[in-house]
Amino acid sequence: MSKVTFIGAPQSTFVRTVRIAAEERKIAYDNIFAMPHSPEVDAIHPLGKIPVLRHGDVELCESRAIITYLDMSFPGPRLASSDPLIAAKTEQFIGMFNATLQPLLGPGYIGAYFFPGTGDGSPDRTRIDANIGKATEYLALLAGMVKNGHLVGNDFTLADAYLVPVLYYLKNLPESGAIIGKSIPLSAYIERHDARPSVKATAPPPLPGR
Repeated sequence: MSKVTFIGAPQSTFVRTVRIAAEERKIAYDNIFAMPHSPEVDAIHPLGKIPVLRHGDVELCESRAIITYLDMSFPGPRLASSDPLIAAKTEQFIGMFNATLQPLLGPGYIGAYFFPGTGDGSPDRTRIDANIGKATEYLALLAGMVKNGHLVGNDFTLADAYLVPVLYYLKNLPESGAIIGKSIPLSAYIERHDARPSVKATAPPPLPGR
C-alpha cells in the first residue's frame, strides 16, 4: 500500500500531533504543506480544517480519527493503552483539551501573535489581553496535571501528543513564557518531552514569510 500522506501545515499543532503519533508507531509518511481551506484540504474535510490524511484510497479528517486509523492499521504496539482506566483518562484529557483548552490557548492566544489580522501584522493586543487571564488559569491547571512528568499514568500517551505541540509555542511567547518559566512542573515536563525522538523529529519550521 502507498505511504501515508498528511496534508496540512507542519506548524499546526494538530498536524504535529498526528506526526508525533506516526513517529511513535514508526509509520513512514509524507507531509504536504497546505493551509486550512485550501483546495486539497477542502476536498477531504467538509469544514476545511487540517490535518487530513490520504492513504491509498483512504481519506480521513480530524486528528483523533486519523490517529485511530494509524493505530489500528499498522503492526506493532498500539498507542492506545490496553489498560481501561489509562485509555479512558487519555480520552478524557483529549476531550477537554480539544473542546476547551486548545481553542483558547491556540487560536485565542497563540493566534493573536501568529495570525493577528492587524493592519501592520503586529500582535493583536486586544485578543491577547482578553485571553491571557484564562490562559494563566489553564496553565496553572496543566501544571498540576503534569507533576509526574506525564498527563496520564507514567508513560507517554496521546494526551501528551496533543499538549506538547501547544506548549512549544506557549513557552516562547512573552506572557505565557514568563508563566511557564516560573512553573517547575511545566518547565520539567517540556524539557522531558522535547528530548523525546518523536517530538524532536516533528519540530515545526518557521511559517513561510516569517
